[in-house]
Amino acid sequence: MTVLLSVQGVTKRFGGLQALTKVTFDLPEGQILGLIGPNGAGKTTLFNAINGVYPPEEGHIIFRGQEVTRAKTYTMARMGLARTHQIVQPLNELTVLENVMVGACFGQENHSLSNAYGIAEEVLEFVGLGIRSEQLAASLNVAQKKRLEMARALASRPKLLLLDEVLAGLNSSEIGNMVETVKKIRERGITIIMIEHVMKAVMNVSDRILVLDYGQQIAEGTPEEISQNEKVIEAYLGDPKLAEKLLKEE
Repeated sequence: MTVLLSVQGVTKRFGGLQALTKVTFDLPEGQILGLIGPNGAGKTTLFNAINGVYPPEEGHIIFRGQEVTRAKTYTMARMGLARTHQIVQPLNELTVLENVMVGACFGQENHSLSNAYGIAEEVLEFVGLGIRSEQLAASLNVAQKKRLEMARALASRPKLLLLDEVLAGLNSSEIGNMVETVKKIRERGITIIMIEHVMKAVMNVSDRILVLDYGQQIAEGTPEEISQNEKVIEAYLGDPKLAEKLLKEE
């Protein structure tokens, strides 16, 4: 199994705050890795270190066989890494279609505007926003803006997609639909790391789960292994019966 991303001993500090401490994991191609932990555990900081927002003080990040520890965000995008943000950031003055075209133009394949148009149309159909392509992005509701953010990332034709709480703020029906979309993205051969607090969803969609607490990596394993890990239960899940219930729910 080919390793797409290798994170080796990554440490990040902000002044006196140790945000990440020697986080280490390998992510094989085609897998979904769930990233969980309490608020402030360092999850988004890890995303930012991986995609080049700011480099770690220690450690190495290897993507597609290349050292990218201090690569810039635009370099990572050209290499095939895309992400969504916890707080959606659409280009409000542009249409939905134009937002997604931006992803195609500045992604891995560096498409022209004419090619980007077709790619954007296809991706919007895939995420269920085709009928809203001519609307201004500002007019969308929260669930639709989450899908737009995902579409813009997908239009860049990524090998690795970082999803930062795409289920936050959605109702149960919207969560179910979004989980199905995430599964379909993986079926397209795209590897995913998914930060999520909706435990039912992340437990059921992930191949493996990595758990952070105060920047420390306290566990990694299958959903079943994580649900039975005493450190994880104490730090995050709180109740062994809750963890068991989450695993059994569909």
